Amino acid sequence: MANKASDLAHHLARNAEAVCRHYLPNGRREGRYWMVGDVRNTPGRSMYVRLKGSESGKGAAGKWTDAATGEHGDLLDVIQVSCGLIDFADVATEARRFLSLPQPESDYTAKRRSAPAPTGSPEAARRLFAMAKPIQGTLAEAYLRERGISALHENSSLRFHPNCFYRPDAHSPTETWPALIAAVTDLDGAITGAHRTWLDPNGFSEATLGKAPVDTPRRAMGNLLGHAVRFGVARDIMAAGEGIETMQSLKLVLPNMPMVAALSAAHLTAILFPTTLRRLYVACDNDPAGEGALENLVDRARAAGIEALPLMSCLGDFNEDLRRTGIDDLRQQVRVQIAPEDVDRYLCTSASVGGETLPG
Repeated sequence: MANKASDLAHHLARNAEAVCRHYLPNGRREGRYWMVGDVRNTPGRSMYVRLKGSESGKGAAGKWTDAATGEHGDLLDVIQVSCGLIDFADVATEARRFLSLPQPESDYTAKRRSAPAPTGSPEAARRLFAMAKPIQGTLAEAYLRERGISALHENSSLRFHPNCFYRPDAHSPTETWPALIAAVTDLDGAITGAHRTWLDPNGFSEATLGKAPVDTPRRAMGNLLGHAVRFGVARDIMAAGEGIETMQSLKLVLPNMPMVAALSAAHLTAILFPTTLRRLYVACDNDPAGEGALENLVDRARAAGIEALPLMSCLGDFNEDLRRTGIDDLRQQVRVQIAPEDVDRYLCTSASVGGETLPG
């Protein structure tokens, strides 16, 4: 019987393609490898799993590497992440179930469960994000499209949960609503928190802009100060703003510029800077809180030797500009605000982004 981690990993490796087809269905076989976006089953080709190879060592079957992040592991890691499991006991149980191996007697008599994470803690945020699924083809993707964001860029930080808990207050019963889940990460990419946007399952309306009809359809949890929802890895240049929709709207016209969404004006003021950052664009909301965040963040950046340039929207924010005036006007609006050398480097000058025709 396979009990040890190494035994289970070897059993899974002998059935590597079947494991990948079951737990990474958004990928596909290419020669001796299974190609997929990442270990969370995001569509793409950054992660590759070796389907054939030796039992152990370099080139062993079942080993995977994510070329984009440097992450690597075996098929037990694939099961753990794709199923949102925490304890190895639960990972092993799922692996044995897939392999049709007998379960240890202790698993029948007293199934080990992980202790519940404290409400609102970083651990609770990590578990929530692990339980959510990739955004492609979900209500969350439809919500963003209805907000005018017709192509998503570097969206691994965004996921969808079909039944995310919502509690109006401490004295009310818990409800469940579909939700857009965003991972809040530190500069090293570790998840420190999560942001939830509860969505209306009946679809989009101008009154709610697709958000659920609840008192507070947006809430954050975990350790947020200094951290952000990240779209791309920042090096010398990045843009920072408040909302997810705001920054994904800018991504339509600056698809290759790394960006972060700090989720509020107060948290935008406090974002941490990568040590390699040399120029920061600040996409502030057009309200008193946004203007205050812009002033404070520009002061912080310049004190750190970072050039700070504002990106000003015409209406309330860049998503409202996108929805009201269209992609062409947004592109021209941004063009005149960024440094000349960044126009050639980052600005998308065609009406097609990411292989999709955009409204204009």
